[in-house]
Amino acid sequence: MTQPTSMQLVLEPVDNARLVNLCGQLDEHLRLIEQRLAVQIANRGNQFKVSGKPDDRDAAIATLELLYAETAQTVLDPRQVHLFLQKSGIEERLKDKAEQAGQYLEGELAISAGRSFIKPRGKNQHDYLTRVLSYDINFGIGPAGTGKTFLAVACAVQALERDQVRRIILTRPAVEAGENLGFLPGDISQKIDPYLRPLYDALYEMMGFEKVSKLIERNIIEVAPLAFMRGRTLNESYIILDEAQNSTREQMKMFLTRIGFGSTAIVTGDVTQIDLPGGRESGLKHAQKVLSRVKGISFTQFNSKDVVRHALVQRIVDAYEKSEAKTARQSGKK
Repeated sequence: MTQPTSMQLVLEPVDNARLVNLCGQLDEHLRLIEQRLAVQIANRGNQFKVSGKPDDRDAAIATLELLYAETAQTVLDPRQVHLFLQKSGIEERLKDKAEQAGQYLEGELAISAGRSFIKPRGKNQHDYLTRVLSYDINFGIGPAGTGKTFLAVACAVQALERDQVRRIILTRPAVEAGENLGFLPGDISQKIDPYLRPLYDALYEMMGFEKVSKLIERNIIEVAPLAFMRGRTLNESYIILDEAQNSTREQMKMFLTRIGFGSTAIVTGDVTQIDLPGGRESGLKHAQKVLSRVKGISFTQFNSKDVVRHALVQRIVDAYEKSEAKTARQSGKK
């Protein structure tokens, strides 16, 4: 396992205006580079200390040097820093190299979310967290109890507490699971709350009820029905779409095109539990086919071995999978 190391960087010539331009307001440009390249950056004047794995650290140093050269003629903003990282291909080269080298080993990763310290269980959870921390759009697909939603919330809380994003947005299709619940009183937040209960439960466990309630009041944590996301551009946000198997093709496309600068999106769902009426195609299943080879988007497939609930849950998932496979074979013979 490659251990993080530190390296000093001195930027010349010394120009306070250019250094402020490089770092951004409240060091937001440095925080963006930290988030995207998995490093830590500290500075005093024109002296910078960059810590991280050697490849990540070297990439961050090269980025700082190139951006500092840009400050001689350009006023930087987060959007320009984002585009620079995107166009330079630095992130993609790091991801490809990491995957080829197999440097992500189980037990190496942990998430600090509020009062919780969360480590992945098993290879698929570890791969999922690694990808979420590296990619802007991520899909976690698999049966209930595999931790895909809980880990998504943990990553969002960690990013918020580290000031990597300004808000968390929770969304979910308001599709009833085979039951007609009738009229629900209250405002839009109260109407959608029952559908988002798993996300709330994870937030309460990590941050506590009072803190979550205050963040919701201040709109730092936002509850938004999927249908109400149309027309928005979500910058510097952590966006979680849960139960995505119940989104339509049109809703999934609409959701994925809301992502703005400095944002991360996580889409979770179980394609074996689709509740869409009239046999409509699931937006999650369609996205798997359409986006599986698009660079910058990650897919993690969970299975019954990843279930972290009661041992019987794993057996139940296996039993249903076998039954559905048998039904599919019999249908194919007819």
